[in-house]
This record gives sequence, C-alpha cells and structure tokens, in this order.
Amino acid sequence: MKSLKNAPQIILNSKHIGHPIDFKWNKKKMEKFLDPLDEYKELETKLLNINHKATVGLSAALLEWIYWRFLGHNTSITDTEKRIEALWCSTKDPELSSPLLFDTNFDIPASGPINGPLWVAHMTVRMIDVRYRKGSYFLQNEILGLVLLARHITPKKNVFDNWFNNIIIQLTYLYPCPYANEDLDETDEKVYDSHNESLICRDFFFNPKFRYTIMASEKAVNKYIQNSDQKSNPFLQLSQKVS
Repeated sequence: MKSLKNAPQIILNSKHIGHPIDFKWNKKKMEKFLDPLDEYKELETKLLNINHKATVGLSAALLEWIYWRFLGHNTSITDTEKRIEALWCSTKDPELSSPLLFDTNFDIPASGPINGPLWVAHMTVRMIDVRYRKGSYFLQNEILGLVLLARHITPKKNVFDNWFNNIIIQLTYLYPCPYANEDLDETDEKVYDSHNESLICRDFFFNPKFRYTIMASEKAVNKYIQNSDQKSNPFLQLSQKVS
C-alpha cells in the first residue's frame, strides 16, 4: 500500500518506530480503552463536535499511529494496514469498502502489550465502521478509546498531543457536527446521511504542506482511491473507481 511506505514526519518525531515496547499494559488498561470512563468528558465533548467523515478520517489517522508503533514488532500488522486503507477509502463512501469484521470467532490473541493494543484498536475501528455504515447519530461516541490508546502507546506524548489538539481544532471548524448530542433519541434508530459532508483526505492529517479546500480534498481522496489495489486488500470494494 503506497500510502504506508513512508511514515509521516509527525510520527517520526514522536519516536514511534523501533522504540521498545515500554508502556504499561494490563487488563485494567485494556478495559479503559474499550470503555472509557466519564473522567474524559472534555475530550469526549470535543469529539462529539465533529461530523461523520471527520470521525472516520480521524479514526484512520489514529490507527496509523498505532500501526507505526508496532511495525517490526508483530507480523499481523499487515491486517492493520489493510484496515487503514479501507477506512481512508470509505471516507468518500462506505460502500467502497466491505465491513471491517474482526475476531468473529473470538480466537485472535488479545493479551500482552502488542496483541492487546492491536486487538483493542481493531475492535474499536470495527465498531466505528458499523456505526458509520448504519448512519448512527452516536458514531462519535466510539472514537474516544482510540484516541486514548494511540496516546498511551506513543513514546513522546507531547508530540501526539500537539498534533491531536491542532487537528481537532481544524476538524471542529471545517467539519462541524450538524446535530447536538443531547437532543438525540437514545434508541439509535434514526439514520444520518453523511454523503453530503465534504470529503476529508489523509493529507489533512499528515501533510503539513496541504492547504484545505473542498476541491483539494476531493482531488486527494480520489487520488488515494485510484492508487489503492483491491486485489491485495479484501476489505476494498472498488469496482467503480473514481475517474
């Protein structure tokens, strides 16, 4: 996958790649990332203020942070790579990817400081994908744990914090959520249509030279899709690629 041949400079700055696995990991940590407690209300509120395509784009970017952290430490990282590519393509249309099914037979290792975080990341992304496809008004509720996980495993957390804080400000301004969370029906039966939202591209998150316009984003997304290969990624459904 061409987009993951070279790590973004911001991730290189965080000392991610090749750094020893020296962060704490146990069952309590795992549960925290799967179901964050109310102590993160301020961060949760920030995430609720961005729209659906922004949420999926941010999810793909966070999964990249996790991917680069474990590159070289785990052979199953190839599966993570494919999920990242599928997420980026699905920011244009969820129908460009197949459902990101994960551990449906409950037989994938989920313990230890490598398999554990990867399992949490993949399962969280799976739930984000489910809600995105459904058009759930509660999509943004799923991403909090992924933010916390990506930060937890990052060696230089100040680099991650600066990146994330800058990104969330831009997302809130350029990709605001059009509805208020407190007004939602908790049955989650209503369907939100995100097709009319402006596209968001990988460069928005990782290319400091990228200057946002609607047209620039569309061009970058279409180029990314054109460079993706369905034959090497079972999660892609690119029968009608963008011209």
